[in-house]
Amino acid sequence: MTEETRRLLKIIDAFPHLRIAVWGDIILDEYLTGATRRVSREAPVLILAFRNREFFLGGAGNAILNLNALGVEAVPIGVLGNDDSGRMVRRILKKSGVSAEAIWIEKGYPTPLKTRILAGEDNTRKQQILRIDREGQVPDSAKLKAGLREALAKAAENCDALLVSDYHYATVKTDIFPDVLAEFKAGGKPVSLDSRFRLLQFPGASVATPNEPEAEDALNVRLDGENATLREAGATLRRKLRSSAVLITRGSRGMALFEKGRPPFFLPVSGTKDIVDVTGAGDTVISVFTAALAGGASFREAARLANVAGGLVVMKKGTAQVTSHELKLAVVAEH
Repeated sequence: MTEETRRLLKIIDAFPHLRIAVWGDIILDEYLTGATRRVSREAPVLILAFRNREFFLGGAGNAILNLNALGVEAVPIGVLGNDDSGRMVRRILKKSGVSAEAIWIEKGYPTPLKTRILAGEDNTRKQQILRIDREGQVPDSAKLKAGLREALAKAAENCDALLVSDYHYATVKTDIFPDVLAEFKAGGKPVSLDSRFRLLQFPGASVATPNEPEAEDALNVRLDGENATLREAGATLRRKLRSSAVLITRGSRGMALFEKGRPPFFLPVSGTKDIVDVTGAGDTVISVFTAALAGGASFREAARLANVAGGLVVMKKGTAQVTSHELKLAVVAEH
């Protein structure tokens, strides 16, 4: 076993001693599966014989469960509606042993619900044929923001890091982000950022983890896979974000880490390229990266662990998680 492997395993061993706050948009994912039977007489559409219904957490919810699976104590800070979807989210969190104490319940706000309908015969791999999104924007009321602000101030005192997961439902408020960031940084605690559409609106985080399309949108450029173009984009994005590091995830091409004062660090994809499902892989990456930083890892060590975790989770269906045991086994096998 190499010294590097021992170091990575030591970082993973620190996970159960960490408490990490997750501020962001909690999404409920619903999966309806059925077997195809025939074409309807009413319209040229398939008729599905219903087989199963499953619920998972997406967005910040998936990051929360990823941290929990790693042994980290996750502290969710977000907003749910007083609706069936919100109650289901709380049930899933409770079943996982995660406290929902810091989650604000907002009457009239529809908890984001994404319903995926999958079809296929009983003994075949199911294919998604339709997705239905039911969603709304978190209100911008002074009372709600004050509630979030209070929860975040408390987290800055008793948590080891902050993970920001912005899926554009406005749980993460741009006007309170700077003060929250300052409080965590004053304590020497890392702040990580994953923002689907508003990346440049949250400057100053310790690290941001966009995928290539998000980086392209933020910079209005086209990344063609060539390292020269990627190097320039990564460096530009890090400067614009005023972050110590930016980790760009590149799907089957792996990851690229850009740090202040260091050359880019390219990681090939971990594990097999025969991907089952990329849903929620970004949540796994930022969860492991944040936990590693909070556990004392360098940016490169955190990137190595996040890369291995990403390679594991894409082999699982839906918004899945990676356990610390799985991560350890994969680290040993890879190194």
